[in-house]
Amino acid sequence: MRILVTGGAGFIGSAVIREAMARKYEKVVNVDKLTYAGDLKSLEPFQHDTRYAFELADICDAQRMRLLLEAHKPDIIMHLAAESHVDRSIDGPGAFIQTNIMGTYALLQASRDYYESLPPSQRHRFRFHHISTDEVYGTLGDEGLFTETTPYQPNSPYSASKASSDHLVRAWHHTYGLPTVITNCSNNYGPYQFPEKLIPLMILKGLSGEALPVYGKGENIRDWLYVEDHAKALLLAAEQGRVGECYNIGGRNERTNLQVVQTICDTLDELVPLKSGSSRRDLITFVQDRPGHDLRYAIDASKIEQELGWQAKENFDSGIRKTIQWYIEQEDVWCAHIKSKGATGQRVGLRKGSTETNI
Repeated sequence: MRILVTGGAGFIGSAVIREAMARKYEKVVNVDKLTYAGDLKSLEPFQHDTRYAFELADICDAQRMRLLLEAHKPDIIMHLAAESHVDRSIDGPGAFIQTNIMGTYALLQASRDYYESLPPSQRHRFRFHHISTDEVYGTLGDEGLFTETTPYQPNSPYSASKASSDHLVRAWHHTYGLPTVITNCSNNYGPYQFPEKLIPLMILKGLSGEALPVYGKGENIRDWLYVEDHAKALLLAAEQGRVGECYNIGGRNERTNLQVVQTICDTLDELVPLKSGSSRRDLITFVQDRPGHDLRYAIDASKIEQELGWQAKENFDSGIRKTIQWYIEQEDVWCAHIKSKGATGQRVGLRKGSTETNI
């Protein structure tokens, strides 16, 4: 099997590539634009592996996508390239519209042309796997879970752009016969996550003894999924998922944001106590909430568990401990490298004005 991963230098994409390389695929192609959140350091062990190839390219460039598909002849396209940070989408939605919607459209067109050029003997192997988010469903109350039939009600520019891309993929399957699979996941965490997201940001600020900003009262609930569990689920869905189907992937690990930060504080206090001897919980500071902040996400992963036999191996306690230990070990290596690229941890998304100049 030959697999092409868009956004392969990103957090989830790099985890997929590491898992794919461990499974001995014939060829693994990483297509990435290398925006601020993409970094090839997470894939250094493969840079000289003949089974791995990196292509610096923008998915919005349909002609380049066509050429790459013709050159590498993938059996599976896993589409992870996306702008993904909700706060950034509040200040600058244009990049999300361009990459997540127009980029997906360009890739779908190129993939359709490629698929239709394949001989019938090869078409049965081909899959276009689109990776999306549970945020397309909107927000839940105190009870209930997102299922594959939950109506879409996106509430942020980010989730609206991802919902749009999901609908495009569905349409290209039903209208043009492109063999597609869609997966929607809950919040990921783990090694190599860019420190603008909650967990790596809190870990790095906690290590430095800085204030730990928590939105609102910290009551917003997310279902947390360890990224390596997610990578295994994605490859399983790409290889064995039914054409035209959607699969929700979640860890069944609901936590409030405050509980997540408190767990990080307690684990850091155990592993690397502050010289002052004080608790990092004292560093928690409640700040102005995110505009339109969804209250609760939670996924029912029964379909992928029952149909494909996938199960998350890590619960939140085991996964968060592994994650914290990794960031401690990488503080002076990967983390320092990312900070040198300009990752300041400074907050965005306060809706104070658009950062875009070309609208």
